[in-house]
Amino acid sequence: MNLPQKYIDNMSDILGATELEAYLNSFYDNRLYGLRVNTMKISVEEFLRISPFKLTPIHWIDNGFYYHEEDKPAKHPYYYAGLYYIQEPSAMTPANVLPVDSGDIILDMCAAPGGKSTELGAKLNHSGLLITNDISNSRTKALLKNIEVFGIPNVCVFNEDPKRLVSKFEGYFDKILIDAPCSGEGMFRKDNKLIKSWEKSGPDVYSKIQRDIILCGANMLRPGGKMLYSTCTFSKLENEETVRFLLKQCPDIHLIDIQKQEGFCSGIAYDEELQSLHIEKCVRLFPHKIKGEGHFIALFEKETKDCQTVRFPQSYEGAVSDIGRTNNTKIPKELEEFFAHTTIPIHSLKIKLYDTKVYQTVPLMMDNKGYRVIREGLFLGELKKNRFEPSQALAMALDKTQYDNIISLPSDDGRIIKYLKGETLELPEFKNSNSNGWVLVCVDGYPLGWGKYDGYCLKNKYLSGWRWL
Repeated sequence: MNLPQKYIDNMSDILGATELEAYLNSFYDNRLYGLRVNTMKISVEEFLRISPFKLTPIHWIDNGFYYHEEDKPAKHPYYYAGLYYIQEPSAMTPANVLPVDSGDIILDMCAAPGGKSTELGAKLNHSGLLITNDISNSRTKALLKNIEVFGIPNVCVFNEDPKRLVSKFEGYFDKILIDAPCSGEGMFRKDNKLIKSWEKSGPDVYSKIQRDIILCGANMLRPGGKMLYSTCTFSKLENEETVRFLLKQCPDIHLIDIQKQEGFCSGIAYDEELQSLHIEKCVRLFPHKIKGEGHFIALFEKETKDCQTVRFPQSYEGAVSDIGRTNNTKIPKELEEFFAHTTIPIHSLKIKLYDTKVYQTVPLMMDNKGYRVIREGLFLGELKKNRFEPSQALAMALDKTQYDNIISLPSDDGRIIKYLKGETLELPEFKNSNSNGWVLVCVDGYPLGWGKYDGYCLKNKYLSGWRWL
């Protein structure tokens, strides 16, 4: 590993000579692979019961596990069913540390490709609202797919510069997660191509971006709310100095102590001011201390002014006056007929129609006119001539008990892979099961997508852009 001398000197300053040697030796260790169970769809205990993989617990992540590279969990039907997310172990830590309460309104500010957002959505468990944002239009497409695979309905996906969000969401969020763009020093072991990027755009470049972003977060946090800042880098400039900057700029914000697990290190108090700011409450993860690549995490809380908690700013008043309505449009008969097969009352979904597309809105969401929104709420499907076609997103958001017409195959049935490839299936064994028409196709009882059954063959309706390659 041809590390730049400037980087080695910086790490020596952070770690000292003895620990520097241990850190550099960690580059010779085997790469680690992790997956995180989607607890909104399956319990950890049930997943371990059905999992075909050789898993070892990640000791500081309750629903996180190391897996062996040869298991290839991204090539298993359970992955397509959204039962887990593949994620580097230390990268699981930010969303794990941020406390989430039922009904919270949460912002994931720099969210793509969605690792943190999927965990936050799972922790909300259908309550509250998750707003997930990324400034990159191309990356928000991957973000939306991961959100939909996980089955998260109470979400709005934005494609905005964080600075533009402040004018709309000032004082709005109960919780904010900022996994900030960074120089990526914690990823050097995983991908040494990032070293060249670091030499072109290192901590000096990213620290300026981080300071802008973290101030945006502070402005959008409500009194009493909590905000988590994280990076996958080791630089003091991007970590402790960004924390110092925020605390000096915002005296109504303070650090919260993060429980130190085995292998966790404290933030580095290298001067008296950082000591007075209690920088030791932050957490540093190093690859020679834990089985992971590395992260920095700081958890903040905004003080409650005059013992008053304000959830919404004044500009929010009246913004949800039409919640629960359907744009004064009568719910189409085709939609009512389809949802008669579900246990979900159609009028409880707060339907919105955009031309032929049908969405379930999120009651806590403001009017988003003038903002780049990739998705607001859950895309239910599309009204075609005399029929309603349910969406892939709806299939993933359903539980098998919520639809009255399912076909479930075991994960080792070869027809499951054929289904995921978009092929027509022969399913004669379901001939007498009253399964004709729209069916929810499942693997071991966990939804994968839709099909239309004629008593022998299943016409495949699995979304083409998601197919098994």
